[in-house]
Amino acid sequence: MMNSQTAPGLDVLLQNARRRAGLTQEQLAGLSTVSVRAIRDLELGRVQHPRKETLRLLANAMRLTDARRIELELAVDAQAVGRVFQDIYGADLAVPPAPLRPLVGRRPELEALTARLSTEHERLLTLVGLPGVGKTRLAQEAASVLHARDRVPVLWVAMDGAAETTGAAANSPLSTMTGWVRSLARDGEKLDELATVIGHKPTLIILDGYDSSPSAIRPLLNLLRVCERVKILTTTCRPVQLPGGRLLPLAPLPVPAPSDLAASLPGDSLVTDRPAVELMLSHVSHMRPDFLPTDTVTTTAAHICRALDGIPQALEAAASWLLLYSPEQLLDIARTVPLVLVDGVTPTDPAAGPALSDRLAAAVTGLGPRATALLRTPVDPWTVDDAARANGTSLAETARDAHALLVRGLIRQLPTTPGGPVGFTVLNLVRAALAAEQERERERERGSLVDALVE
Repeated sequence: MMNSQTAPGLDVLLQNARRRAGLTQEQLAGLSTVSVRAIRDLELGRVQHPRKETLRLLANAMRLTDARRIELELAVDAQAVGRVFQDIYGADLAVPPAPLRPLVGRRPELEALTARLSTEHERLLTLVGLPGVGKTRLAQEAASVLHARDRVPVLWVAMDGAAETTGAAANSPLSTMTGWVRSLARDGEKLDELATVIGHKPTLIILDGYDSSPSAIRPLLNLLRVCERVKILTTTCRPVQLPGGRLLPLAPLPVPAPSDLAASLPGDSLVTDRPAVELMLSHVSHMRPDFLPTDTVTTTAAHICRALDGIPQALEAAASWLLLYSPEQLLDIARTVPLVLVDGVTPTDPAAGPALSDRLAAAVTGLGPRATALLRTPVDPWTVDDAARANGTSLAETARDAHALLVRGLIRQLPTTPGGPVGFTVLNLVRAALAAEQERERERERGSLVDALVE
C-alpha cells in the first residue's frame, strides 16, 4: 500500500504538479482562488490535512488528470485508499496490457479460453505449456477480448516481478492493486484490501508465470470465495492441478508434416492453415525485407518451423540470425544444433529472466527418471505400447507418463488414421535439451573423477 515511505508527500506532489502546469504560486492562487500563503504552506509541508475543497480547487486550476487527483487525496489520507479505489475501480482503471503484435493462429485456443472465462462455473484456469510457446500472448488476447466485449476489469500481474506493460505509473491505483494481488499470491497478504475494493464487481485476475505449489493457492481460493465474481487465470510451465481449477494445455503451433515437405508443394500450400509458417515468414520479412516469399524461401521456412517445433519465441529468435546466415544455412543449424538459435543474436536482458535455452533445459531437468526415459525412447514416433515395450514399463505407467509429458508440451500427438493407434513424437528442442543435459552430466562425472584422482 502507498505510504510516506514509498510515495511522495503532498508537498512534493503539489510542487511537481504546479511546475508541470507551468504556473507560479501567484498564478496558481489567481486561478484557484486559494491564497498564495496557503499554497506556500502546503508546498513547504506545513499543512498535512488540507480541506478536500482546497485540493479540488487546486486540481481544477492545474487541470490534473483523475490519476493525479487521486494521488493528492491519498497523500493526505492513506486510510482513504480503499474508499477511493472503490469509487474508481472498474474497466476504465483495470486495463490489460495491450498486445504489441497481432495474434497468429491460436483462434481455436482463444475461443475455448474466452468461452470458459465467460461462464459462471469456470473461475480458476491454468494455461500450461513449454517456455516460449505463447501462453502470455494468448492470455493477453483473451483478456483484451473480455475487457473490450464485456467491460471486465483486468488485473494483470507478472509474477516474475517484471514491470507491468499497461503503462501504469509506479504508485498509481492500478499499480497498487496489482501489487496487492502479487502479495496475496506470494505471501497470502492483502486479502482484505482486495476484497474491499473488488467487492461484487466482475474481475479477471491474470497471474502470468505463477509457479507456486498447490498449497500456496489457498489465499487465492479465499479471494474467490469472498469475491464471487472474480476469476483467476494463471500461466505456468508446470502442470500443477490447482484445487477446483482446470488445466488448459497449450501445444506448439502446428507444423507441416514430413510428407508435405517431401512432396515439394507450392509455397502457398505450406502456409495455408499452418500458422507456424505464417509466423516465421512474417519474422523473415521483418528481418530481411529483401527475401521475397518465393516457393524456395517458404519451403525453407517451413522446414525451419518443423526443426524448431513451431514454438513462437524460438521462431522469432531464429529469424534474427538471418542478419548473418542465409535461410539454407539457418535450416542446417536448426537441424543440427537448434539450441544455438533459440536465444537470438542479441543477448537477452538479464533483468528479463533466463534465456529460452535455459528455460527449456529447466523444463526437462525437473522430470522423474521414468518420464526422462520415455523422452529417450529409441523409436520415433512411438505409441504407448511401443514405449512400454522399449522401456520395460507397464502400459498404465507409460500412459500416465505420456499424458504428463503431453500436458507439459514436451511431446506432440501425431495425426491418426481412423481406428489406428495414437502416435507421439518428442519435440526436437526437447531432444536437444536432453542431449545437452546428458553432456553436462558427463562433464560433471569427469570433473568428479579428476578431483578424486587429485586427492
